[in-house]
Amino acid sequence: MALAFDPIDEAARQWGRRWDRVPAMHAVTSLMRVQQLVIGRLDAILKPHGLTFARYEALVLLVFSSRGSLPLGKMGERLQVHPTSVTSIVQRLEASGFVARRPHPDDGRAVLAEITPEGRAVVEAATRDLVGDDFALGALDDGQLRAISELLAPVRHAAGDF
Repeated sequence: MALAFDPIDEAARQWGRRWDRVPAMHAVTSLMRVQQLVIGRLDAILKPHGLTFARYEALVLLVFSSRGSLPLGKMGERLQVHPTSVTSIVQRLEASGFVARRPHPDDGRAVLAEITPEGRAVVEAATRDLVGDDFALGALDDGQLRAISELLAPVRHAAGDF
């Protein structure tokens, strides 16, 4: 149920009575709320496919790889997640039949995650649904979407993202 007022605006008003940096507080609170909304919608779109957005991202990464497989450590680097998170994601994908774990042919300590034909098929179907729903960002036009990406790039860069 929608509120009659914007709770983030109200929080910012209250914040400003006590502390500085209202614009930063308002922006970060807005970002976090939108992230919750978008992830919730993306996960709802992906649920019928047996995926979460994190698992979908891992499968797409494997589709983008030249051999359809990557070492788990490399996956963690590219997805920018902790190694235990990658292990958990891959275990779930393997249980669903979307990924197979294989020994690395050149490094006996490493394990490869390899996308299966079922994994490729689910990526195609899930991607159609995500694109059809504008990745849960249908309220924005392409110019606004580009502006968001450009606006957030310096924050990502300053954090060492790239």
